Amino acid sequence: MSFKALTLTLYVFAMMQISRAGDPDILTDFIAPPNTTIDGNFFTFTGFRSIFSRNTSLSEFTILKASRVQFPALDGQSVSYAFLEFPGGSTNPPHTHPRSAELLFTVQGSLQVGFVDTTNKLFTQTLQTGDMFVFPKGLVHFQLNADAQKPAFAISAFGSANAGTVSIPSTLFNTSIDDKVLALAFKTDVATIRTLKKGFAPKA
Repeated sequence: MSFKALTLTLYVFAMMQISRAGDPDILTDFIAPPNTTIDGNFFTFTGFRSIFSRNTSLSEFTILKASRVQFPALDGQSVSYAFLEFPGGSTNPPHTHPRSAELLFTVQGSLQVGFVDTTNKLFTQTLQTGDMFVFPKGLVHFQLNADAQKPAFAISAFGSANAGTVSIPSTLFNTSIDDKVLALAFKTDVATIRTLKKGFAPKA
């Protein structure tokens, strides 16, 4: 086999592996943690009941998750859910999901959404109740309720039992990345970086 043919074969094989990347396939119907009783309760998630029993809306952006952590029956099933509540004027800051795309369904209200691709092109849209939007896997994206008076609600579906979330502001300003590194990266000074970090410091 020639070098070019070998290179092409390896490239095609690599692309096939990438295209199939995601949660690994399981060899059983489901995965149960040790010492777990397997009945209908194991396959039932009740964590969203609180959404319908609240007397008042929350004052800041809130997300309720049904992923492998909260709902162990999802392990190996390559699916998870989240319920997002946006009080007036709130945002879900720029973040990524390294292991899944996100399909967002607007249940109530209006949301401004967007993502940035790997060429730094921004794609945005204003969603109304009943609209859906897909955020491609691993790309930085956000949602904003621009209406200061009315809340908005959305449901997100993921193609992974554990999509993961990397919050860009928190990752940059609520970790131990050196202030000088951040100052150089953002073309600013250390004092500005330290001021930004104060806003992400854990509340006492």
